Amino acid sequence: MHLRSDSFQNGQAIPAEFAFARQASPVELSDNRSPHLAWRDAPHETRSFVLTCLDYDVPSKPDDVNQQGRTVPADLPRVEFVHWLMANIPRECGEFEAGACSDGVVARGKRVPYGPPGSVQGMNSYTGWFEGDKDMAGEYLGYDGPCPPWNDSIVHHYHFRVYALDVDNLNLADGFTLDALRTAMAGHVLAEAEVMGTYSLNPAVKA
Repeated sequence: MHLRSDSFQNGQAIPAEFAFARQASPVELSDNRSPHLAWRDAPHETRSFVLTCLDYDVPSKPDDVNQQGRTVPADLPRVEFVHWLMANIPRECGEFEAGACSDGVVARGKRVPYGPPGSVQGMNSYTGWFEGDKDMAGEYLGYDGPCPPWNDSIVHHYHFRVYALDVDNLNLADGFTLDALRTAMAGHVLAEAEVMGTYSLNPAVKA
């Protein structure tokens, strides 16, 4: 099974148009378009697909995050951050054009993000990140792109994965969590493929 993107090359920098924020003074909201993704060579037994995008480089403590005069240290333990979860993608689907599933930042989150018929989309981690922010707080569904701390000392890596499953549907509704997805997928994955892109908002760090 193979996954590719025409929006960025595997292991290379993700263009700012596919990010939640871009470099400015220090940052500004970006175009937040979902990237092009295409997959092929799934097993013949495949009945549906799952798509995820995770960043495993997120600081485990917020003490230094986006603080003037401070830097998030490279040796700080890191945790995962969900950028996109989609399940029940029909087996006939094998490609998303750039911008097809997200085109712009939606304050308080997208309520009905686009996906192919029958698909469901999970909650991403901006839901927790913006909790308590009077202008941005809400439930964020679907794709929302990279926005690493602008003072982080390391580049962030964004792992887009497609899983081929042996079932038509997982028992999930819109707004499901990563934990619920992992539980539902257990024992049903036939194959998987990944493409990874990098991103940084720190001018001193090369993505």
